[in-house]
Amino acid sequence: MLLVLGATSLYPFAYALFISLFDWNWGRSMSFIGLANYTRLLGDVEFWLIMKNTLVFATSATAIELLLGLGIAVAVDRLRFGATLVRTLLLTPLMISGIIVALMSKVMLDSFLGIVNYLLGLIGVGPSTFYGTEATAMFTIVMVDTWWQTAFVFIILLAGLQSLAAEPREAARLDGASEWRIFRHITMPQLAPLLLTVLIIRSIDTLKVFDIVFGTTGGGPGLATEVAQTLAYRTAFAYLQIGRAMAVMVLFSILVLALCALYLRLGSERRD
Repeated sequence: MLLVLGATSLYPFAYALFISLFDWNWGRSMSFIGLANYTRLLGDVEFWLIMKNTLVFATSATAIELLLGLGIAVAVDRLRFGATLVRTLLLTPLMISGIIVALMSKVMLDSFLGIVNYLLGLIGVGPSTFYGTEATAMFTIVMVDTWWQTAFVFIILLAGLQSLAAEPREAARLDGASEWRIFRHITMPQLAPLLLTVLIIRSIDTLKVFDIVFGTTGGGPGLATEVAQTLAYRTAFAYLQIGRAMAVMVLFSILVLALCALYLRLGSERRD
């Protein structure tokens, strides 16, 4: 596993760090410029705006998916009949790739031909340009990601709920505790380590979002939905500034590692 990790993660990161120290445009000449790519990025207002967009998307999508996934898991866990069918239907979005989800949403949310605006028109609302304005584009992408990935949170938390020991909850019920108090003081503390794991996984996934943004808005309108991954892609393949694109990814990787370290520290402090 260490060899696989080194070949697939550590070596690419080290190589990206090396390339980020050069001015390289896919040609044969590479000019060593040291930390110039980093100083330019850190002094660029647009870079900080894009980092803000990335964090806004990640925190919004992760929070909504965790709350919604937990709520659905609790509801399905209490079903006496039809739980298997409901679980299967809820897992359907996970079978679709991100770029297909993006293209589907563009068709469904189209201002003139989309089914969503047609249904809104039946009740006298719309049409709305979901991806067309800075005020709605980011919110729309968050909602599309929520539809796509909430099932991941749901299935893991459902498995966690079904693996918990039933005796403490049954004893609390015999003592007259309400279902809310049982959930708050017994179920949630037992589920907390799994919640932390899901939080870390979904935070990393949402921070490195690319396919949904690339397949819907491409980062627009303006820079309203531009995120770190699309910035790196555009810098490398549109502007041919490979060194600067690698600097973006190095800084982004540091952000992800810092966030994961923060989560793990909060989890360890909670256990202590």
